[in-house]
Amino acid sequence: MNSPISLKQLPQTQLFGKNDVFVLFGELFGRGYASGLVNEARKAGMDIVGITVGRRDENNALRALNAEELAAAEANLGGRIINLPLMAGFDMDAPAGEPTPTDLLNKMTLKTWEQDKLDWAHIDTCRALGTQRFKDGVTQVMSELEGMIGAGRNVLFAHTMAGGIPRAKVFMVIANRIYKGRGERFMSSQSLLDSDLGKLILQNFDEVSANTFEHLIAGSAALRARIEAEGGQVRYTAYGYHGTEVLIGDDYQWQTYTNYTQGYAKMRLERIAQAAWDKGIKATVYNCPEIRTNSTDVFAGVELPLIALLRALKKEGGGAWAEAQWQACRALLAEGVTLEDVLQKIADFHGSEVMQPYRDFAAWPMPNSPAQADLQIGTSEAIVNMHKDRGALTTDLLSTLVLEATGALMLRESAAPSGPVLWLNHDIIARQLNQIHA
Repeated sequence: MNSPISLKQLPQTQLFGKNDVFVLFGELFGRGYASGLVNEARKAGMDIVGITVGRRDENNALRALNAEELAAAEANLGGRIINLPLMAGFDMDAPAGEPTPTDLLNKMTLKTWEQDKLDWAHIDTCRALGTQRFKDGVTQVMSELEGMIGAGRNVLFAHTMAGGIPRAKVFMVIANRIYKGRGERFMSSQSLLDSDLGKLILQNFDEVSANTFEHLIAGSAALRARIEAEGGQVRYTAYGYHGTEVLIGDDYQWQTYTNYTQGYAKMRLERIAQAAWDKGIKATVYNCPEIRTNSTDVFAGVELPLIALLRALKKEGGGAWAEAQWQACRALLAEGVTLEDVLQKIADFHGSEVMQPYRDFAAWPMPNSPAQADLQIGTSEAIVNMHKDRGALTTDLLSTLVLEATGALMLRESAAPSGPVLWLNHDIIARQLNQIHA
């Protein structure tokens, strides 16, 4: 892929409505992208079905949700949850009596991790076990779904699984240095990827963020065939990230967060969607803009491009509602700070010579560097300090707007998707928001 394939037209086709089924392939936790799509499914009157990743008992064995947990999860989702634990990744899998990959990582120390080696034959065994466990779980989930979806109903499968960071103490310290460290605390992301620790993490990212989409599509083949034979239609969506076009100067230009270690898995996710599309299966990865969520907050500076959405709202025909978003953001700033000051900070960041090499789409995802980390993390901290309250930021407000827009765009575009991989850039996000709130 040489350049982003951007969604340029607001979707016009309607497919999903009352009595159709929305299947959330991933558990709904806190603030995050999935909530935007779930809200749109609710508005459309769809029946909502979810799954659970399960929980771990005192022996780290996977279990289903107990009655209290299930009731809370179903209330949060607004639908029924198939209570079969579908945890992705293999970091906690191993043959009986043998160490899990996480056990092996927990033997590493801050002094030794770059040189420490893993037994890759054992890792391969653990990966095979974890993969088979997950595929068996998908088979069980589809068996349950079979009895829940009647003839003539359309189904949207929304894949939301992402991540895959093993719970290894040494990595938590390393991640803090890579994603939030500058100056003497800076750590090279490339040094992580060159280590056995990093290679294992990339494998687990693949299993969680990408391969689960493939297992979903393959595991639902029989159900899909039955639904289509009875007059219904089936669609699949997944959340990607591969940079975003935002307003830099007067033009929309591609930029990205660095270093996005999960980027390799996100590109694999795109290839899985393309392979399905080539077989006539309507599966689409939507590459969404940067926002603040519980999971992205580890990446200092990932939220910076989001602020440029304010300018896009006006450029894309926003009227009184767009102006109200500017005023709402102004109200969050500290005394003596103007919104124009914040926007200038962002313009200076994007315009810096330091950031220009990171605008190379073909080289994505690039490793971090001391100068880039210093500028990115420093700009992020400076903008946070321009607010009255660190717990109430302009990027929080703008994140909710992006969630609203992406949910609407994904549900509507999936009715008649134009391709297997689509970028939802700030132009179409702004146009969708302006249309909703006109």
